[in-house]
Amino acid sequence: MDYSDRLEHVTILGAAGKMGSGILVLTAMEMFRQKMNPQNNNKIFVIYAMDVSNDALADLMVYVKEQAVRYAEKNIVELRRVYETRKDLIDNEEIIRQYALDIMGLIRPGTRIEPAYDSRIIIEAVSESPDLKVELMLTINRNNKLQPWFFTNTSAIPIGWLDEEAGLAGRIMGVHFYNPPIVQNLVEVVKTNTTRPELAYFVADYLKNIGKMAVPAYDVVGFIGNGYLVRDILFAENLLHQLQEQFTFSQALYMVDKVSRDFLIRPMGIYQLIDYVGIDVVQFIMSVMNSHVEEKTFNSPFIDMMISRGNRGGQNPDGSQKDGFFSYSSTGVTGIYDSGKRRYIDPDEPSLTGDAHLGELPPSWVTWKKMVRHPQKETLLLAYFSELKQSQTNGAALARQYLQNFRDIGLSLVKNKIAFKYEDVNAVLIHGFHHAYGPINPYF
Repeated sequence: MDYSDRLEHVTILGAAGKMGSGILVLTAMEMFRQKMNPQNNNKIFVIYAMDVSNDALADLMVYVKEQAVRYAEKNIVELRRVYETRKDLIDNEEIIRQYALDIMGLIRPGTRIEPAYDSRIIIEAVSESPDLKVELMLTINRNNKLQPWFFTNTSAIPIGWLDEEAGLAGRIMGVHFYNPPIVQNLVEVVKTNTTRPELAYFVADYLKNIGKMAVPAYDVVGFIGNGYLVRDILFAENLLHQLQEQFTFSQALYMVDKVSRDFLIRPMGIYQLIDYVGIDVVQFIMSVMNSHVEEKTFNSPFIDMMISRGNRGGQNPDGSQKDGFFSYSSTGVTGIYDSGKRRYIDPDEPSLTGDAHLGELPPSWVTWKKMVRHPQKETLLLAYFSELKQSQTNGAALARQYLQNFRDIGLSLVKNKIAFKYEDVNAVLIHGFHHAYGPINPYF
């Protein structure tokens, strides 16, 4: 059975979610490419989009259409060649409309699991619940006589554990897309000691065909991305504790976030990143990681506090940011959480922040957006970090601590066999987290 044979019948679990919807679109587009290959004329390609809500599935199909139209508009020259035998499609609008219809025509949305019993590939993108994932895989595996392959989008749960619990006999791999899958280039790929080689060959072709960068990781809880993120959060929490000896919670929070964003030239500060991921999601990832290690070290009292007070972060259905450690509007951050007053305070009031304590940024500093797009990025980073080393400000001192820990985490991920090599760690941080540089670098 070749690549296109295997791709004929696919089920995506959790298809209406943030991750599943993107994976669905990418897979449908790849199915369409295979369908248009003359060698596959006799094949019928179907993708079953499974989720628990019909309303969510209706919204999903709107999203699919929007993404298909957007892709077609950007790739109209290519699609003109694809549809060159269709004499009824003359102008660009007709081709764009037809492409969207063809992509949507491959998809069968539904709330029942039975179609998965006839699929050769199951892509699992449900919520990060070990019990739910195992239950779904067990049910499908018991009822599907085709010995389907399972690809899980888990960002933390060991693949070997899922394999053993669901009794899949090596027919499973971790294929962890980053959010949102349509945009993010990076995918962490995780095999177990028992993963069948043919799964890895298929995944390599699939990810190459949909234009993604595959980075391998060992089958260790959290993998590279969350293995890094959780350790970075715990270090930030230690800094916050230290600063609270002299400052209020909101001041300390502001300073740690500013140092990890501006002084380190990152797209977000660490606490804004937690808000983006979802405070509840981070807490759950920590609990999953703790369940697979002997020493329960992945705990954050500050995250637990925010959850207990009803502040969960994450995004609204329209994509806008929910309040967490910070409050937000369409224009950005509007407030900093005050743990004592249990409300958000004005971030533009100098006395309520820690700008005076942190001091000025080094002279050669530029924003993250300018840095990542600059043609002389390497030269700029060398100059900036040279100045940061010499700076006597409190902000620079905190940044140097943070950068040393950043490097230590990167080294430990390889030493502890979570990442295969330093280049893989850098790739995850640069292409997955969109940092301007990775932890293993010549800058500091």
